[in-house]
Amino acid sequence: MNKNKTITEEEKYISRCIQLARQGMTGAPPNPMVGAVIVYNGKIIGEGFHRKCGEAHAEVNAINSVRNQSQLKKSTIYVSLEPCSHYGKTPPCADLIIEKGIPNVVIGCKDPFAKVAGRGIKKLRDAGINVTVGILEQECCKLNKRFITFHSCKRPYIVLKWAESVDGFIDVKRSGGKPAILSSPLTSMLVHKRRAEADAIIVGTKTALLDNPTLNVRHWYGNNPLRVVIDRTLKIPDHFHLLQNDLPTWVITEKEHADSSITTYKKIDFTDELLPQLLTELHKNNIQSILVEGGATLLQSFINKKLWDEAFVEKTTISLNEGVKAPHIDAIVYSVDEHFSTPIWHYFNENETSEGI
Repeated sequence: MNKNKTITEEEKYISRCIQLARQGMTGAPPNPMVGAVIVYNGKIIGEGFHRKCGEAHAEVNAINSVRNQSQLKKSTIYVSLEPCSHYGKTPPCADLIIEKGIPNVVIGCKDPFAKVAGRGIKKLRDAGINVTVGILEQECCKLNKRFITFHSCKRPYIVLKWAESVDGFIDVKRSGGKPAILSSPLTSMLVHKRRAEADAIIVGTKTALLDNPTLNVRHWYGNNPLRVVIDRTLKIPDHFHLLQNDLPTWVITEKEHADSSITTYKKIDFTDELLPQLLTELHKNNIQSILVEGGATLLQSFINKKLWDEAFVEKTTISLNEGVKAPHIDAIVYSVDEHFSTPIWHYFNENETSEGI
């Protein structure tokens, strides 16, 4: 939103909805993040957001927070995303709004989920409620870019991440030994934050063999992502962290292998294109977002296929002189976060797969 623009009353309250919704970043998925605000006579009398999947939605929490329920019949409810119209783990929010007699509903953006997709708006209007749609629509869509990409593009939202030296390398050349340390403790913590925000994290065979990573969330609060490792011929030893820890792991392979209690072996055809098969399998299993932390080859393969939405690249001041070349991204749209000792370059992919998000 343009900071110099005078915002309307509707934009002010939808903006507050977005603020509230963000508090559900790690709890709401695979549901969307949603915030709701109830206004009576120019004053906020109720607020809520969707805290956790399976629990009450934003509209329910906002309505329940209103002390004088009789005021609802003369109020406006502002919601960042279209109220649901179907029975899932909770009853339809559209039905509750109708039941409470709220006469006005202002919505940030429509819900692309097939079971809603305009049905919530229609149900409210059919009940005689005044409904306004499309307030801060772009901001509301970006809030749920993972959810919208998953349902609109039929694939997970893809985030790439790496750190590179000032001369463009991500590691020294090695057959073993320790990797080049390019990240600071602070930016390493930021990586764990991004892991907590992702449904799955992906690495390739070489990264798994060289680094023996754990790929969990240790330096941030949140859930551990599903770990996915591409291991075509099953080279990773059984005693490595990815196959030993008590965290769910997928091994993408061409070999037959029995699953264990925590490790699932997904057999795919490596003579065909790998990434579309992998993304289809992740989508089928309701994985809405992935963080790609692999080596240069895996990262570049996502870039070359235009199968990415965001990339976080830490540009360090360290010089390696030689080693493994960093992946290359054409600078489409980017911003720079200079709150760190070395800035994080944040790239956005605005190709046709993410149009409108």
